[in-house]
Amino acid sequence: MFVEIAPPTLAEPAAATAARATTTRRRSARGIGRVLGRGAVPYLYLAPALGLLVVWIYRPLVETANYSFYSWNLSPTTPATPVGWHNFHRVFTLPEVGDSVLRTVLMIGLLLPFTIVIPIVVGLLSREVRGRARTVYQALIFAPFLVAPVASAAVWEWILTPGSGVLNRATGLKVNWLHERVPALLSITGIVGWQMLGFAVLVVAAGLASINGDYAEAASVDGASRWQATRWLTLPLLSPTLVFLLLTTVLLAGTWTFPLIDTLTQGGPVNATTNIYYLLWNYGFKSFDAGLAAAAGVVFFVAFTGVALVLVWLSDRLAFHDN
Repeated sequence: MFVEIAPPTLAEPAAATAARATTTRRRSARGIGRVLGRGAVPYLYLAPALGLLVVWIYRPLVETANYSFYSWNLSPTTPATPVGWHNFHRVFTLPEVGDSVLRTVLMIGLLLPFTIVIPIVVGLLSREVRGRARTVYQALIFAPFLVAPVASAAVWEWILTPGSGVLNRATGLKVNWLHERVPALLSITGIVGWQMLGFAVLVVAAGLASINGDYAEAASVDGASRWQATRWLTLPLLSPTLVFLLLTTVLLAGTWTFPLIDTLTQGGPVNATTNIYYLLWNYGFKSFDAGLAAAAGVVFFVAFTGVALVLVWLSDRLAFHDN
């Protein structure tokens, strides 16, 4: 009995080749999908934060830049009127804008001792405190930073009251701290400096802790005194931390002082405590000139961005790093 076997045809190898090609393409597609999936995972984790940045940072910036070319009183029933570059012309010609910039620079200069000089001294002295006492010591210094600005303003208003205030009674002075030009400016910056001192001290302490102690030991072996080791080793290696504090002070001084100005002096007396942030608030929410406020905000945003870039560049060029 014989079984007839059909001869092979040319269609079968072609079909097998096509099947293998299809399988290869599917495997390649799955491989590419896995690679793309792994690459997309970090962005999926970042998506919530990026979404918040877009909603709360970038979108308001774009809208602010747009409103700077309009005249609008913030009323929903009043349409915004295009005015071109007129608002920017007003920003550069109004005298109160220049005065507020000078006051802002003065406030930053008055805050620098509280955010750089005093924290360095306190941070160096706190290294002599050992054990749990150091933690208690740092906690006591940091405590004012945790006080809400409005609550601290209420306490300081009671302390600085001209007639029955604790400060005048303790010192025998008769100064109206919140209603005279120079005392009001010193009071605002002093209160803000008192609040920010704890934060700056902790930052300096963290910077000192990151410096390798072998450098100071090697310097002492070579005959260097403690002051010489601090001057020529510790402070240069602490420079990145100090640049960070300088950058923070320059960029955030206006934000720190705004709640106290609004609570204690309302920008007075005679605009003596009106900085650029409070001036923007006045334009937007007292004068209801949204276009001018937006234009001033854009100008100050660009200016502070330039200052930040310069400070970062100086940090890269001048700061020492413990590598």
